[in-house]
Amino acid sequence: MGILENWQQWTHFLGEKVEDAKSDGMSSKMIDRAAVQIGEYLAKNIEPQNEQERVLADLWSVASSDEKQALASCIVKLVENKVS
Repeated sequence: MGILENWQQWTHFLGEKVEDAKSDGMSSKMIDRAAVQIGEYLAKNIEPQNEQERVLADLWSVASSDEKQALASCIVKLVENKVS
């Protein structure tokens, strides 16, 4: 099973990467911008592998630019809590 197929593994993995970025001095604003770019990439290139990813993909597909930024920021907060 790939990491994208399991929501818990995926969010934990992302949380670790956010923590690594912070440890390397990346600001929260930069992390949020990167999250939007990753969201765009995933939306265009990766098929959702589970129900949670399908919900995110559906939300992303109808979101405005500002809403995508808010959604990405919320996802960053969610995954940060997975490693705390």
